[in-house]
Amino acid sequence: MEGKQPGTAAVPIHETFRIAALLAVVGGFLDAYTYILRGGVFANAQTGNMVLLGVYAAQGRYRQAGYCIIPILAFALGVFITEVFKKYFTEKEFNIYEHWIIAIEIILLSIVGFVPSSVPDSVVNVTISFVCSLQVNSFRKMKNLPYASTMCTGNLRSGTEKLFQYVINKETKAGIQAAHYFGIILLFILGAVAGTVLAFLWGIQSIWCCSILLGIVFVTMCLTIR
Repeated sequence: MEGKQPGTAAVPIHETFRIAALLAVVGGFLDAYTYILRGGVFANAQTGNMVLLGVYAAQGRYRQAGYCIIPILAFALGVFITEVFKKYFTEKEFNIYEHWIIAIEIILLSIVGFVPSSVPDSVVNVTISFVCSLQVNSFRKMKNLPYASTMCTGNLRSGTEKLFQYVINKETKAGIQAAHYFGIILLFILGAVAGTVLAFLWGIQSIWCCSILLGIVFVTMCLTIR
């Protein structure tokens, strides 16, 4: 149950499971979208792009290798900018900034839906990777647990660790936490499934589904602003 429990502090809205769930669906959707429609790279999974970079370089396909560098650099830039905000904003200011990160995502992803396939994929991938890095570096906790909404390796590790603590050490709280982690992983996968199906059905405009989901996140978060 979200919210305040007797004797405990309320969970900030941006750390609730429902917000993390929507962001995970968007994360999976965007990876499928860019891989299928925008040049065969991943919006979020920079490890995957680094693997592709190495594979293409080993094969002498240097143009494709160079193309993989683009989303990696865009992602790194987004993280760097987020860290600048964290350094110079107060905690309260940064919490408000987190709300507007979602608004920026909505605007940029909505614009991407209008970009025709004739435009180089690098333009779109820079935009999406940059947006995803802002999201993953701003929304880093779910019910005070570290997690990632745009990639799942860390979630899998943490979820399995909590599962061990529940099964072997009989820690009930760890079992609940494991369920949250595996729930996020499942939703990420479902997002990738939806991204694949809708990419074939609606093409480049399918990304607007992410804008709708993020719109729900934005409204939900804004309703809690005091």
